[in-house]
Amino acid sequence: MSSRIGSHQLKNGLFVSGRPEQQKERPTATSRAVPYTGGDVKKSGELGKMYGIDMSGGDHHAGPPTLKKPSSRASSSSQHNSGSLRSGPNSGQMGGHKSSNSGPIPKKPSSGSGPIQPTGLIYSGPLSSSAGRRSGQLEPTISFKKMVYGSSVTSLSGDIKMGFNVSRVAMWVLFVVILMALMAGAFVMATVKKFVILVAVGAAVAPILMILLWNYAYKERGLVEFLRRYPDAELRSAVNGQFVKVTGVVTCGSIPLETSFQRVPRCVYASTELHEYKACIGNCANPRQRSFSWGRRHTENYVGDFYISDFQTGLRALVKAGYGAKVAPFVKPKTVVDVTSDSELSPNFLRWLADRNLSSDDHVMRLKEGYIKEGSTISVMGVVMRQENVLMIVPPPEPISIGCQWLRCLLPTYVEGLILTCDDIQDGDVIPV
Repeated sequence: MSSRIGSHQLKNGLFVSGRPEQQKERPTATSRAVPYTGGDVKKSGELGKMYGIDMSGGDHHAGPPTLKKPSSRASSSSQHNSGSLRSGPNSGQMGGHKSSNSGPIPKKPSSGSGPIQPTGLIYSGPLSSSAGRRSGQLEPTISFKKMVYGSSVTSLSGDIKMGFNVSRVAMWVLFVVILMALMAGAFVMATVKKFVILVAVGAAVAPILMILLWNYAYKERGLVEFLRRYPDAELRSAVNGQFVKVTGVVTCGSIPLETSFQRVPRCVYASTELHEYKACIGNCANPRQRSFSWGRRHTENYVGDFYISDFQTGLRALVKAGYGAKVAPFVKPKTVVDVTSDSELSPNFLRWLADRNLSSDDHVMRLKEGYIKEGSTISVMGVVMRQENVLMIVPPPEPISIGCQWLRCLLPTYVEGLILTCDDIQDGDVIPV
């Protein structure tokens, strides 16, 4: 029956009708191992012909390959396919060959500290033109050029605008009275011929002269002591236009400042002043300077907008000290360089002078720097202003005047601008922010 119908049995044991299907032979792809060329293009088959390498001659394993002279078109194509990267005059050639085709690179004997050959890797950054310089051995250079800030930073003149709040009429009247008293005493002494009258007039005038000299010498110190005794205001309940004193920790604004010589970073106020001493005989940069006195020769004082966090309420206020605002900083500077007539100048100080076109010809000088670093505790005195939920402290529109201090025999004084007071340059007391 099976021969008549033509059934056949499958591999799984089932019998089906029909003739068995003859399987067609499919061509199978034979995989063979690719021989290791070791970088030799002669072992790469057709790859060597692409680069114009002669495949006809002799043993391919003895010595380096012999290259044909490529045409101009082939040379242009081979430069794009080569392993070296040309990027201007700083690029080199691989292994000393004039052609930059791929292939084995003959090793050169190392000479200890020889230049590193180009690797063909693409990397960012400038290429060094000197072959003998190694990476990581750059000489440390300190720049003392004058800092240039924008209009958002206020450049101060160095002199605080302050004086006696006494009318000129009263001063002239007092001067005339003293002069007339001295003239009357001299006339009476000449008429009566008694020296005791002149002594009595001098005893009456001497206290007035002493008070005037005391005020002239103690003016700034007396004002600073009064400002320190001034009570702190509660910033939360302060209204617009109210004069307040706020004490707290400061943080930098959008532009942190830096001192020009010591390079102290992240300051809200930075000051560098060069003072020069003028003796009786000698040259001085300022011809108007008096003899046997110190005069300011060069100054760099900067202050910008910053923030202060009130100790009492914890509120943070923006202090508007930039954009040309009037500021009166009472910060005691510190002498960082003291130059005498027989002292040797340091290289850093000479570079600092040269960057500012200042001479150092046997001058007795002192370089002082004062700053308020971020995290320091200071006191700010100004006027409160609230604008769009932003609490600000701005300079007062009029000079701040204090009355007479009778116990200290001080006349009324005034000061213009936003007042900044700081005890000392205290690096150890800076609070990290």
